[in-house]
Amino acid sequence: MIYPIVAYGHPVLKKKGKDLEKGEIDVKTLVQDMFETMYNANGVGLAAPQIGKSLRVFVIDTDPIDDGDEPKIKQAFINPQILDEEGEEWAFEEGCLSIPNIREDVERKPNIRIKYFDENWDEHEKEFDGFVARVIQHEYDHIEGVLFTDHVSAFKKRLLKGKLANISKGKVKADYKMLFPMKK
Repeated sequence: MIYPIVAYGHPVLKKKGKDLEKGEIDVKTLVQDMFETMYNANGVGLAAPQIGKSLRVFVIDTDPIDDGDEPKIKQAFINPQILDEEGEEWAFEEGCLSIPNIREDVERKPNIRIKYFDENWDEHEKEFDGFVARVIQHEYDHIEGVLFTDHVSAFKKRLLKGKLANISKGKVKADYKMLFPMKK
């Protein structure tokens, strides 16, 4: 099932997601639907709040990114906890399916260690680096109620204010179905 992507301005995007209990929902179906929704929107990551569900779940698939030697990963993360972030922060231009047509440089650390469950409820603790770590951090921010625009300077936020307001009102073009909080 393909869900509409929740647009900037919707309260669910600023709310911290809740942990899932095993058996609480059909997590395999949720993960499958999230991947399908993400692929439909040509994304590399999608968090549950972006489909209107305030849950600590996100999926990533970095295969569509052509970045040379970087390893690719397709993975669901359930109830994740970032345990450590290390290294010298580096800037990279990020975008978001919930904030179409806006991209800004975001500083992130290059190495992370994260603990999570997969869709089979198998627990993992792994280290990721480079672009994969960045995608994970971006999606993890979503389940913490943080958007990439929260990482930009106050000056840049002021410059983006009108564009962000237009997104929340549905005055934006996207190649996928969206749910706008203030559309009339």
